[in-house]
Amino acid sequence: MKKTEQGTPPDFEELLPVFREFCEVVAKLRSPDGCPWDQQQTLQSIAPYTLEETCELLEAISADDNVAIAEELGDVLLQVILDAQIAADESRFGLVDVVRSICAKMIRRHPHVFGDGAVTSAADVKRLWLQVKQREKPDRNSILDGIAETLPQLAKAARISARAASAGYDFPDRRMLFAKLQEELSELSMELFGAEQPDVVTADVNAVEVADTALSADARERAAGELGDLLFVIANIGRRWGINPEEALRRSNAKFVRRFQAIETAVRKSGKQLEQTTLAEKEEIYQAFKAMEDS
Repeated sequence: MKKTEQGTPPDFEELLPVFREFCEVVAKLRSPDGCPWDQQQTLQSIAPYTLEETCELLEAISADDNVAIAEELGDVLLQVILDAQIAADESRFGLVDVVRSICAKMIRRHPHVFGDGAVTSAADVKRLWLQVKQREKPDRNSILDGIAETLPQLAKAARISARAASAGYDFPDRRMLFAKLQEELSELSMELFGAEQPDVVTADVNAVEVADTALSADARERAAGELGDLLFVIANIGRRWGINPEEALRRSNAKFVRRFQAIETAVRKSGKQLEQTTLAEKEEIYQAFKAMEDS
């Protein structure tokens, strides 16, 4: 693709025929002589695919793979066009309504670009966005209203704390969050181990401790509350340093999967089973693979 100046819209002579064809393809799939599967879909039945395609797009973006990103964006676009076609078939609304609505919203919420609003920083833009949004939705009684219930909880924690911060409820110095982190960690430790701090245990033990089931239901509930508080602070730390906690955890999950699979591969090549290797041996393989990835 040829390089264009930032903020340049697409070539509509090229885009519009292709976009029209795409919309016609989706409409054909939903038509009486189209695809039986597409004909049967509803907004409710298609919703899980929207989430799945969005997750696949996030993975492609994380991999920085242009081919994959373009493909996954197409899949997400399909969900939008298909949802709008289903809605039109049910006489709810159409794609024109969707585009007209989002276009008007973007103009309303950027008065500093399309009106006489003034901002000096990205933080000002966020505050202005929320102010306009609140005027649009006067029935909301709280600044925290309207955060999607279906958001992953780490992402939701960051969004909640950001909304509170926009109203001035935030640590004035972000370093204070680490004192809060230590406080929450101590409270969790207290629930799990009592007054005594847990001993430091290294990976040279030969067996992994089976999960302790001795906690009472009340103690487990209190520990769960403290663990939630700890995760909330961690999400808040991510927000204050501009790190998406959900994306950070997704990357760590993927990293652990790669390194654990390296353990499986190495053990398999040695002719042994995972159960036949000690934790120290597994850890040695893990650290070796980690060093190779980091080099």
